[in-house]
Amino acid sequence: MDWSSHYPGIENPLGRRSAPLLYVHKERITEDVVVGLLLLVKLAELFPDKLTLALEIRAKVTEYVRLRIEALRAEKSCQFQNVSVLRTNAMRYLPHYFRKGQLSKLFFCFPDPQFKTRLHRRRIVHTPLLAEYAFLLAPGGILYTITDVEELHEWHVDKCSSHPCFTRIPDSELESDPCVKAMTEETEEGKKVARGGGKKYVAVFRRKANEDVAVDNLFW
Repeated sequence: MDWSSHYPGIENPLGRRSAPLLYVHKERITEDVVVGLLLLVKLAELFPDKLTLALEIRAKVTEYVRLRIEALRAEKSCQFQNVSVLRTNAMRYLPHYFRKGQLSKLFFCFPDPQFKTRLHRRRIVHTPLLAEYAFLLAPGGILYTITDVEELHEWHVDKCSSHPCFTRIPDSELESDPCVKAMTEETEEGKKVARGGGKKYVAVFRRKANEDVAVDNLFW
């Protein structure tokens, strides 16, 4: 994958081994765009030395975000060179774009709850997909989830906690994490939930070191 077109202001972007990854998956297009843009902008500020990428399956949304990024770069020439957006189906093709251990952070912000039981297999946080996320995350990498649906939050906790490659980070340790604050307070969806008096459920997990992963033969 040639990343130079995504990060034209950065010399040899492929040489950067660790890159945070932002993935926003929602159905309401306007909110989706705003959530993605605001979080992209904040992550660019929090991690100026790392690359941040948003993955989106819809062509119009991808193009809108791309144009907004170009506008931000033109407005502030020395900033936002480290953010980009890519149109793809992350649930199918994510391993096609990244090497083993290349990612340092994964964000799943207000994903589609897929309420119907027969559609649970389409949830972006699911046991088969967690194996891919564990492969792509560097040991010590972080997987972030946030939702306003309690049942989906419980699903996130159950699936990630049950996976041998992940361990949950205690909530007490999240208070000092700027990424958690960005997800909950500085995205439009997070603000909307707060305005409506709703609750935001956050669960964050750390990718274990390879030597700490104990896989039961029955797990697979």
